[in-house]
Amino acid sequence: MPSQRQITVRRAPKFVPFLVTGGLLGAIAAVIFGSGGDLPDGYTSQSAFGYFLVLFVAVGVLVGGVAVLIVDRVSIKRARRATVEELPDEADDEGATS
Repeated sequence: MPSQRQITVRRAPKFVPFLVTGGLLGAIAAVIFGSGGDLPDGYTSQSAFGYFLVLFVAVGVLVGGVAVLIVDRVSIKRARRATVEELPDEADDEGATS
């Protein structure tokens, strides 16, 4: 007799795409902020861009992480319960008859 179980079904987000997207948006922000403006004495445009790149990519990854945690929490609240039934494997039945 087949057995039945209750399972939880939900669509969970993938974390890496959120983190990568946050990092890329941070890099774009670094290009925007690092390309304009006056620089203090002793700083080159490359050093300013590098500073902004590290800062904004880190913040972007952090924001992406917070966003994925929020989406994950929402997906947990939208989870549904389902009943599954175990069926015999057809490959086992074919192997027994030959």
